[in-house]
Formats: sequence, structure tokens, C-alpha cells
Amino acid sequence: MAEEKEKIKKNQYEKALESYSRAIKAFRKMDYEKSSELLNSFIKTYDSEKELVNRAKIYLAICQERMKKEVIPLKTFDDYYQYGVYKINQGDYEEAVELLKKALEINPNEGKAFYLLADAYCLMGKTEECLDNLKKAIRIDKFFAILAQNERDFESITNDKKFKLIVRMA
Repeated sequence: MAEEKEKIKKNQYEKALESYSRAIKAFRKMDYEKSSELLNSFIKTYDSEKELVNRAKIYLAICQERMKKEVIPLKTFDDYYQYGVYKINQGDYEEAVELLKKALEINPNEGKAFYLLADAYCLMGKTEECLDNLKKAIRIDKFFAILAQNERDFESITNDKKFKLIVRMA
């Protein structure tokens, strides 16, 4: 009889471990929504496995924290500009363009915003928009022509006649 109870307990523990492992596998893949769902299910189903449940609660808290949407209050030109830089570095060019446009609404004579907007458009493959903004940046400050000639992000258009004309007009 004791042997039978031990076997049932071991079988229950193996099922708990398997369930916990699925949740952690989703966590490692950064699928926090799925991991959160699996962890909640695990905690409800295997509440007698105290050590694993405690670990699961820690992972669940991490999942919930990572699923929160970032809310950053943007008010000034620099706020929008710096967040635009961040979004470009993240590869979110569409969002960067929107942020930089808002920065230019605040300060329409800021060459660095036009230059970064040109960069974002170039990375998106929108050559005309890129060149238009690059021209505006260079009109404000000729230094941007030098930067553009050495910017790796502009490599795809360095042989473009319009690009060459724009950077030489400085």
C-alpha cells in the first residue's frame, strides 16, 4: 500500500515537472503571454508542489512585468528626438518617423531631426522621403552633408545622383 502511494506521488510529481517545464520553455522563448497562462494553470493544478509553485510565482511576476506596455511621457523636442533614436536602434522605423515628425512640430528648425528622419526613411527603403529630409537637414547645417557621406545607413543610396547632388550642394 505504501509502495502504491509512493508511485502515485512520483507520477504526480513527474506530471507537475512536465507542466512546469512547458511554462519555462515558453518563458525562455520570450512568449510571456503563453508562459503566464501555463504558469497560472500549473499553480492551480499542482498547488501541493510548494517548491515548484514558489518558483512558478516568481516567473509569473517576471512575465507580468515584461508584458506591460512601456509608457514614456514625451513632452519636449529632446524627448521625441531621443525616443526616435531609440526606436531606430530597435528597428521600429515607422514609429521613429512618427516621433521625429512630432519633434519637428515642436522645433521645425532642428537639422538633427531632419537628418535622423532621412536616416529612418532610408532604412525603410523610401529614397525620395530620405533625400527630401536630408536636403532640409543640410540647408540648416552643412555638417550633415559630411555625416551623410560617411553614414553606413545611407550606403544603399550613395550612388544615387540626387544623393550626390544634395551632399555636394553643401
